[in-house]
Amino acid sequence: MDQLNILEKIKMIPVAYQQEVEDFIDFILQKKANKKEEENSPRKLGLLKGKMKMSDDFNAPLDDFKDYM
Repeated sequence: MDQLNILEKIKMIPVAYQQEVEDFIDFILQKKANKKEEENSPRKLGLLKGKMKMSDDFNAPLDDFKDYM
């Protein structure tokens, strides 16, 4: 899409709605900047360490499947 075409369409929008268009553009630019920051930041390992617990009977057969075993 041509930039001049976009600008002409924005000019046709009532002034009250032009602010909404500007806010949406700012939102998109901020979203893109945040995504770029996430891509460049290294992974942090061990963030969930100690937050999950595996049951002792994790590998035990489930009662629901007794008919199939």
